[in-house]
Amino acid sequence: MQILVLNPGGNSLKAEIVSCEPDQTFASAGETRLSVAIEGIGSSPELSLMDDKRIVSKQKIKAEDYGDAAESLLRWYEEQKPDGAPALDDVDCIALRVVHGGDRFDNPVEIDEEVRSAIEDLEKLAPLHNKSSVEVLAPLRRHLACHPVYAVFDNAFHRTMPEHAALYGIPLDLARKHGIRRYGFHGISHRYLLERYAELAKKDPADCSIVSMHLESGCSVTAVRNGRSIDNTMGLTPLEGLMMGTRSGDVDPELVALLMREEKMSIDDVMNLLNKESGLKGVSQVSLDTRVLMKQMDKPQVKLAMEIFSYRVRKAVGAALAAVGDTEAVVFGGGIVENTGYVRKHICDGIRGFGLEMDEAANETIIDKEGLLSTEDSRVAGWVIPTEEAKQMAHEVALLHRNDRPYQDR
Repeated sequence: MQILVLNPGGNSLKAEIVSCEPDQTFASAGETRLSVAIEGIGSSPELSLMDDKRIVSKQKIKAEDYGDAAESLLRWYEEQKPDGAPALDDVDCIALRVVHGGDRFDNPVEIDEEVRSAIEDLEKLAPLHNKSSVEVLAPLRRHLACHPVYAVFDNAFHRTMPEHAALYGIPLDLARKHGIRRYGFHGISHRYLLERYAELAKKDPADCSIVSMHLESGCSVTAVRNGRSIDNTMGLTPLEGLMMGTRSGDVDPELVALLMREEKMSIDDVMNLLNKESGLKGVSQVSLDTRVLMKQMDKPQVKLAMEIFSYRVRKAVGAALAAVGDTEAVVFGGGIVENTGYVRKHICDGIRGFGLEMDEAANETIIDKEGLLSTEDSRVAGWVIPTEEAKQMAHEVALLHRNDRPYQDR
């Protein structure tokens, strides 16, 4: 099967075509036939054709919003189909990442008007995310009218979080009324990391207890016990948790009132600050990209940004290790820990007491590839596993499309 996978991000739209075999057990068996990224949506948009993480070609396109971006992408594909990629008409179905499915969706689902309406309603819990997924639907209907579109929800993997981990310390009736709880996110990535680790360890995912990291522009840590997510650092929205590329992560809630009062900011101003102008970008005053920051570590604010970021991740990993209990592995996934040994070392130095001994030589050489990060005598394994969200989405949708069977019931 050929699956078109669309992944709307903060100001980007990633598109991949993934080929899935009928009998594959894990998402990693899929083959990426095409990879495209549209960056700078709403400002200076450019479309990049990718070969793994290498840009093959780049061109300016029209993309005032995500609908524009999807329209430009599909027109580009029809007019300039790259060598080796299937024709657009040969695509079997589409997988669309949707950040927030609330407590309603725990598996991929074909998008009809009822599902679309539910995704729009959940925008209140993901004010910067669900809207972008809805915007791409109209271009998809125009260009691929006969192809089913499946929503794959980023919080679905965390539906197994127990209430003692998911609920906030607020009046319970108020929480129930408004659906206020910790939902967790990056579930597509964390599920891939779990299942790829299980494949490497030659185990059933249900028998694996690990701590996994997804560290990219958005960042989170997940505690997995016996193949089920029991906690994730993100919460009601993807703003909670770790310091990220442009997001602050955890702050004292009084900070919002203080900035509104002392800086005469509106609530929208404060939320924009916490979502778009904070994190690595806000502290460093240079960039949200750790590859850029690592080259400017002589600047005090850059060094401080990297130290804050690494420390917050180390604390979160320690908390997840405590939550899981008898953890067998820590999995490093996402671009930051796939290519930045500095962050991996900072994390590992802080969790040695939990039984993970990092191989210093491996930490220097495992860059943008899969590999064992721990020593032979380490009680807890450490793995670097490049995350493949598109392959995971395609795999889940392919199983549903072929068998009409929910992924979790496979």
